[in-house]
Amino acid sequence: MSYLTYKELLKIGFKSIGENVLVSSKASIYSPHLIALGDNSRIDDFCVISGQVTLGRNASVAVFCNLAAGRSHISIADFSTLAYGCHIISQSDDYSGETLTNPTIPRDFKNEKSADVTIGRHVILGTSTIVLPGVTIPDGVASGANTLFIENPNAWSIYVGSPARKLKSRSRELLRLEAKYLGQDN
Repeated sequence: MSYLTYKELLKIGFKSIGENVLVSSKASIYSPHLIALGDNSRIDDFCVISGQVTLGRNASVAVFCNLAAGRSHISIADFSTLAYGCHIISQSDDYSGETLTNPTIPRDFKNEKSADVTIGRHVILGTSTIVLPGVTIPDGVASGANTLFIENPNAWSIYVGSPARKLKSRSRELLRLEAKYLGQDN
């Protein structure tokens, strides 16, 4: 995997760039002036990042992910991970058939839903997880592969399925490890 240098990242024109940021040269970045990248954040090959997107410290976006912010905001907090092929979408067409759809149609003929998506700290979303507009994933949530979030889950829980259903609670031991890691970082 080939990552852009700091000089190359500066030329792209991100809203802000932290220290030790890694962005693949094969990622597609749209509206970089709206994108903020925290310290030690990482975006891998073949990702599409567009619109108002914020990645926190040590946030990771794996290969083939799509962060489509549209007119709303997508925020991914510290120590959170999107595994391969996740889709985080903060804007969507109306599928009812009452309006026209797709990006070639003027807004007057559409009824798009646009709402912020917030992903808390220490969230890990498994391969091909989808998060729809307006969903807040609170701290400590984990999801199995192919999980679909259409509503807000409970913090520190593990979810699976489509739509997402709680499987069990998740350990908070990683908070101790975070404190140890941050202590070494100083």
